[in-house]
Amino acid sequence: MPFVKLQKNKAYFKRYQVKYRRRREGKTDYYARKRLVTQAKNKYNSPKYRLVVRFTNTDIICQIVYAKIQGDVVLAAAYSHELPRYGVKVGLTNWSAAYATGLLVARRVLTKLGLADKYEGFPEIDGSAQEVEAIEDGPRPFKAFLDVGLKRTTTGSKVFAAMKGASDGGVFVPHSETRFPGYDAESKELDADTLRDYIFGGHVAEYMRSLKEEDEERYNSQFSRFIKAGVAADDLEDMYAAAHKAIRADPSFKPTEKKVDAKPRRLQTPLNAKQRKDRVRQKIEAFKRAQAQQ
Repeated sequence: MPFVKLQKNKAYFKRYQVKYRRRREGKTDYYARKRLVTQAKNKYNSPKYRLVVRFTNTDIICQIVYAKIQGDVVLAAAYSHELPRYGVKVGLTNWSAAYATGLLVARRVLTKLGLADKYEGFPEIDGSAQEVEAIEDGPRPFKAFLDVGLKRTTTGSKVFAAMKGASDGGVFVPHSETRFPGYDAESKELDADTLRDYIFGGHVAEYMRSLKEEDEERYNSQFSRFIKAGVAADDLEDMYAAAHKAIRADPSFKPTEKKVDAKPRRLQTPLNAKQRKDRVRQKIEAFKRAQAQQ
């Protein structure tokens, strides 16, 4: 029999150290987090802000977060389920909705910090890649680094839509144009018209038109919510343009009204041992009476 070296022996298990809980759950990339959170010592206790972008099946979450020893602190947050308030009733998880959510969180945090009037960002959207620059007589722009979590940073990803929205909203997010849709790796140039189409839902409108011509039954099924809301392919650009204007006009958070039950439910108090025995005795007697009557 050949010699087989025992790999996991007693010495291995004595020295074994479990990984962090969120690493074991596959939720946090600590290699990236360490670099996003670590602040230079000569900046003392200045927080290092992150633009955190996360996606669920039905929602887009954008937050401005900074880390403390006790845990992360959220300075401001915006969700794509808030967009119906600004006129975007359908398509709350697409590229255009991610841009609008990023724009909303940027305007919200700048309003909170009193920088909204000094840094308006880029209201005129032409599809070019631009970064916020500091004004001469005034405070520097609010700076945040993009935190993509575990999402793949492929060209055209929706995380960069939220980043573009936040950048156009007036937050300084260091970035380049290489991951926006419309960027050509060979020529190393960005097609601004393609990026603008994505911001205003042009790619969705194009797909809606082509699908309606090819298979109307599938179109009715796939875009049933658009049809129910009365949103056609030609309406998308105006819808998103109006939403951007409305977000800049009032980015404040409005809590939804919670439905309260008319009669609050009262929890039944638990029985003690004597009451439980008496309840069993009553059930036995009731059963015997029923048997006697039969």
